[in-house]
Amino acid sequence: MLLQGIFPPITTPFYPDGNVYYKKLEHNVERYSRTPVAGIVVLGSTGEAIMLSDQERREVLKIARETAAANKVLIAGTGIESASETLRLTEYAAELGYDAALVRTPHFYRRQMQPVNLLAFYRFVADRSPLPVLIYNVPPFTDYDIPVEVVIALAEHPNIIGMKESAGDVEKVRSMISATRHIKRTATVTETFDAATPRMLKAATEGNGSEGGLVPVAALAGGAKPSSSAVQVVGGLKTRQKEVGFQVLVGAADKFEASLAAGAVGGILAFACAAPTACYEVYAAWKEDDLELARAKQERIGNPARRITSELGISALKYAMDLNGYYGGPARLPLLPLTAEGKAEVEQLMADLRS
Repeated sequence: MLLQGIFPPITTPFYPDGNVYYKKLEHNVERYSRTPVAGIVVLGSTGEAIMLSDQERREVLKIARETAAANKVLIAGTGIESASETLRLTEYAAELGYDAALVRTPHFYRRQMQPVNLLAFYRFVADRSPLPVLIYNVPPFTDYDIPVEVVIALAEHPNIIGMKESAGDVEKVRSMISATRHIKRTATVTETFDAATPRMLKAATEGNGSEGGLVPVAALAGGAKPSSSAVQVVGGLKTRQKEVGFQVLVGAADKFEASLAAGAVGGILAFACAAPTACYEVYAAWKEDDLELARAKQERIGNPARRITSELGISALKYAMDLNGYYGGPARLPLLPLTAEGKAEVEQLMADLRS
């Protein structure tokens, strides 16, 4: 599967009394679906997944899946402390039609999380998971940083296709990418080299009533001359194959451009929950090899992203979302509402990032 671009790890909306506000979840997912983001991550750290009951997690996954646009890659956060519970939620996400599972490093017994423990945990899940697995390393929340050598070993597993690296260490990103460069896999993509997941291909087939077939590129272009370079037409969707490696997505928006330069393929950026287009503009400029523009766009989001997401936290991010037409609302206790002073600061930080 191809992973590239911007993926907002969406928040979970709550009523003031702490119950999940599912209608506002629909509202947010619909809005993200109209932005240039590549996909949506549901039940990440920003989604306060650890605060939800198992039933709430399942309902959030279900509603987000039903609401998201068909062309957006859908990633389910399924990491729980035990391997068996992680697998159970991953299987449910697969039943709903998610494209990949984001599995957070277990950390509660962090002194016992030696390389052998992490290798066993991820291999157990990946061996049995019906979805491709992404490792999720988030030391700011877990106080556990998965070692580079463990990532390199896990990258060899055929069902572990990449990771979200949220340590904010650009050199670590560079090291992991360099050490896994030999891994080459084939991913199905659209004719314009966007992701084409099994869910998307199935929908295209069912919508067209066709199983698809191989046809020459020249024929698709209207030419009669045969070509050995063929694409597969699935329903009404023209696809081709693309070589991909072990794909690293980063979580630190304030270091996004530097991470792309180090080899990251995109970002699962909490700040994209409030400013998805501003984050996308960094990626788009970098993709077009306009490095000066990419740096300028990075400078625009750097300080707001760092201050709001890394320092002020989820309540501040949700308030920033409120300012831009999304529903942020309150966080769930023990997270407290943003103070009046905090709101004023967020308003100032977001003044140039209204959308």
